[in-house]
Amino acid sequence: MYRLILADDEADVREGVLQEIDWENNGFEVADRAENGREALEMAERCLPDVLVTDIRMPFMDGLELAERVRGLRPDTKIIILTGYDEFEYARQAIRLQIAEFVLKPFSKEELLQALRKVKAELDRERALREDMDSLKEHYRRSLPLLRELFLGSLATRSLSEREIGEKLAAYDLKLPADGRHLAAAARLDLPADAGDVELHRFAVRNIAEEIAERRRAGLVFQHDGHVVLLSSSGEAGPDWPAGFYAALEEIRQSVEKYLKLTVTIGVSGEADGLRNVRYSYEEAAAALDYRLLLGSNRLIPIGDVEAREAAPLRYDEQQEQALIRCLKFGTEEEMTETVEKHFAAVRSLGPDAALQSVQLFLLQIAATLMRAAQDTGKDLGGLFGGGNPQLLGELSRIRDLDEAQAWVVRIARSVMSRIAADRQTAYNRLVEQAKEYTKAHFADSGLSIAEVCARLHISAGYFSSIFKKETKLTYVQYLQQLRMDTAKELLAQTDLKAFEIAEKVGYADPNYFSFSFKKQVGLSPKEYRAGLRKEETK
Repeated sequence: MYRLILADDEADVREGVLQEIDWENNGFEVADRAENGREALEMAERCLPDVLVTDIRMPFMDGLELAERVRGLRPDTKIIILTGYDEFEYARQAIRLQIAEFVLKPFSKEELLQALRKVKAELDRERALREDMDSLKEHYRRSLPLLRELFLGSLATRSLSEREIGEKLAAYDLKLPADGRHLAAAARLDLPADAGDVELHRFAVRNIAEEIAERRRAGLVFQHDGHVVLLSSSGEAGPDWPAGFYAALEEIRQSVEKYLKLTVTIGVSGEADGLRNVRYSYEEAAAALDYRLLLGSNRLIPIGDVEAREAAPLRYDEQQEQALIRCLKFGTEEEMTETVEKHFAAVRSLGPDAALQSVQLFLLQIAATLMRAAQDTGKDLGGLFGGGNPQLLGELSRIRDLDEAQAWVVRIARSVMSRIAADRQTAYNRLVEQAKEYTKAHFADSGLSIAEVCARLHISAGYFSSIFKKETKLTYVQYLQQLRMDTAKELLAQTDLKAFEIAEKVGYADPNYFSFSFKKQVGLSPKEYRAGLRKEETK
């Protein structure tokens, strides 16, 4: 749906057009309608329309000037000019403004619809082109194999969100289930210092590994940090997983020795749940490789054979931390409670297998996240943690069970959220007050605009507009107009200044437009308003 503003000083034309056309079914939403050019410009500043339909001759600002000003606000706005026959040659001068369509008055419903349909088709083409170009640029910039390699490498180095993993798997057409159990193997060539082209040897090993992994459906192969890595999933392999995975690794080792006359040592991780935890699998596989110094090279070294490993290690990773921080800064209490519940669900799922030290470390990491978020508010932590780190450790040591620990985390998180919300509200209030102060000092300048205020405050117009409306229940344009009108009322009541003098003092360069705007808002002309005040005084 495209936003449209209709501007015509003839009320019967405006209402007729609005009633006769089924705007929604033709892909348009009439965001506003104006009876003169200045009013239309103010509307355009508020909603930035996709389409402007405007008469060419209107009070206070003609259609061509309006078109030029709207183009300055939003260059890709499509403009349809409504023009009488005697104005047509004048309208042709608008070619430099790239007017989309001209509709000659008097016009029929079908004639205007035809112009609107042409404009909509052009908007649709531009939207599709933008989407296509974005996609093409991405695919030209990086080949799909490189994208896959980068993604798999990122799985080996950091915890990605489930959403990001799902999106990348789909985008790169990777047949790798996001859930289930996963194993990683890291293979390193056993090469002497004078081995020659190491990258060429590694490339050859990768080719062998890819051929065997594909034939055996043993997983995906990629290179990372000097290793050839094989990532395998229980959800993609056959029913003999993980035995088939180990068989594939052994075949890779033997094939490298047979065909390349080289040897490789392969470190193998323990199982990890879900792709979000693959980074730990890779770390374990790389750590297993270190044991070749003790056990010798040209062999498989499973981490479970050389290190005692928790059956289901408990981890608090950066994704969990970021999820909690997002809730503290931007979420609701319900969202925060749900996030904490998810964090503790991972602990509860371990049951009696969870090591006490891992659970304690898990709680300390969550507490540290809360402390960092609280510190960012720049206030004393004593009110939250009863005196800082020593007191915090004491509180954690007195917690008796997971329910109590979860309740403690929720309580502290709510306090942190309240601090952050209070600080944000204070910042919003300060920003709005600064804008009001600047506006009160400069509203007599007819050129005062949102852009000028935002430049003064060093913020974007979009951000400022949303905050200002949220705090004042008015758009900035409405606030400025209200301030000017209130001041005009005071001057009409307290001085003998003429209307054109008052117009200049409240920021209207055109006295006629001031009178028009005053009557539209107050219901009386400036002269009638003053006369009414004088009449009240004489009673």
